[in-house]
Amino acid sequence: MAAVEQAKQGAIRKAKSVTGSAVPEARVASLNPVVSPMLTDMYQLTMAYAYWRAGRHNEHAVFELFFRKCPFRGEYALFAGSDQVINLLQAFAFTDSDIEYLKSCPSLSSCEPGFFEYLRGLDASGVEVEALKEGAIAFPRVTLIKVSGPLAVGQLLETTLLNLVNFPSLIATNAARMRHVAGKNKRLLEFGLRRAQGPDGGISASRYAYIGGFDGTSNVMAGKLTGIAVSGTHAHAFVQSYVGWQNIKDPSLDHHSGDPSKSMNLVARVRSLKRGSGGRWDATNESECAAFVAYAQSFPNGFLALIDTYDTLCSGLENFIMVALALVEAGYKPIGVRLDSGDLAYLSRECRRRMDEAALEHKCPALTECVIVASNDINEEVILSLNNQGHAIDAFGIGTHLVTCQAQPALGCVYKLVEIEGEARIKLSQDIEKVMIPGEKKVYRLFGEGGQPLVDLVMKKSQAAPVPGQRILCRHPFQENKRAYVVPSRVEEMLSVIWDGPKGTSALPTPPDEARANALAQLEQMRKDVLRPLNPTPYKVSVSDELYAFLHELWQRNMPVPELK
Repeated sequence: MAAVEQAKQGAIRKAKSVTGSAVPEARVASLNPVVSPMLTDMYQLTMAYAYWRAGRHNEHAVFELFFRKCPFRGEYALFAGSDQVINLLQAFAFTDSDIEYLKSCPSLSSCEPGFFEYLRGLDASGVEVEALKEGAIAFPRVTLIKVSGPLAVGQLLETTLLNLVNFPSLIATNAARMRHVAGKNKRLLEFGLRRAQGPDGGISASRYAYIGGFDGTSNVMAGKLTGIAVSGTHAHAFVQSYVGWQNIKDPSLDHHSGDPSKSMNLVARVRSLKRGSGGRWDATNESECAAFVAYAQSFPNGFLALIDTYDTLCSGLENFIMVALALVEAGYKPIGVRLDSGDLAYLSRECRRRMDEAALEHKCPALTECVIVASNDINEEVILSLNNQGHAIDAFGIGTHLVTCQAQPALGCVYKLVEIEGEARIKLSQDIEKVMIPGEKKVYRLFGEGGQPLVDLVMKKSQAAPVPGQRILCRHPFQENKRAYVVPSRVEEMLSVIWDGPKGTSALPTPPDEARANALAQLEQMRKDVLRPLNPTPYKVSVSDELYAFLHELWQRNMPVPELK
């Protein structure tokens, strides 16, 4: 591991940003230390050897990474993971221990010694990588990442790049869909670490759910690594651990002002409120009330109680109100309640009603400002159902369905060779969806007069960029009758260089806040019928007239013509 770290640190020290400044090490930390050239499939190495043995390993090749179908039965995805791609490229090197292990692999036992020496000296200095912006909204067949450089290196990057992009993009998209149905004003918290696919899945989910529009996470390590806000209160176990008032050794609570003369016996005050309730609070669970008091003593500025340990309405909520009233008397502002079971629509409305009534009865407006947080197997469909039923939930804690992407466990990105030594290559299939658009390409987003995107236009690299105000023909890549002239009011080139090995420059990884802002801004400007969760309208991805003709000419040239007898 020491050799791995030395290689990584050396690569980081050499890397510079596209502005010429050194890349800060803290900004390029990998979310997983096993990310290296060894995180690959064996067939990438066997192909690399075959290229090397044939003397083709340094031929200039272009690979493109894209997806064919949008996830979650939708019509868009968010691109994420470029931060980890930059980290990989900076640290791309085989260590001595890597080489010794590869020599021991049966699949590589017949390889000549010179190949392993070639691998030992390999890095990403000959590669240029372009990518969409982190958080960009993306569509099928649009290039997410383009890799140009030596054939063998481009091949060796395939599996690792797919691994670094597939899950982050899927998580960000899942989060964005949940944000869309929840609305702008609801707080969304990622609670999925305990259900995630291992530590890496948990940390990646926290990082990329934030890009998709979530506000924070419960994952402490993710907060440390990424700077995302971390929050959390207590579980049922905390409430269960209290059997009565005897568990509270010190009943006092300092006043918010710090004035010692205003210090309160919180236990006595809450029990006094309970006795003076005219019977309303007589039946609440005493041990639960003691647990709430103890938690409020520890976090008087952050008192948010989980209220469904015993009975949500008859005990949990009423105990919360009692403790909240006492906290307000001591100068503090209670935060709210969390619901983790039951009919969330009904319970949230009832909690809101009872807290508002108590606010009027006790002349305590702070209760009207207390929030209601809901958890318990929340997903996109549940939020839609709650919206239809009507609810009073202010924040959602979402775990399993977010971090595991239960509705669709994989995005399905692919990585294809599109050009070798300047010659475009094509991959054909009986399935039209899998026919590849050949050659190195550029991608432009064309905007209409209202500022909304109209179409993503894929063009040959050699073509001049579309010009605002000038008409351009946009064609469906495979259906001849689907075409339209577009007069864009604005044109945006979608791919930009994030790594230029030959020049020794690297883009800085996009900070989470910036990536999140980019994602939310792009979603805001997209047509609502494209984003809607049910029966969305497909967004148009077109090719230029020149690329259309080239695609079909190459198709005809490479497709064998059967002979029938």
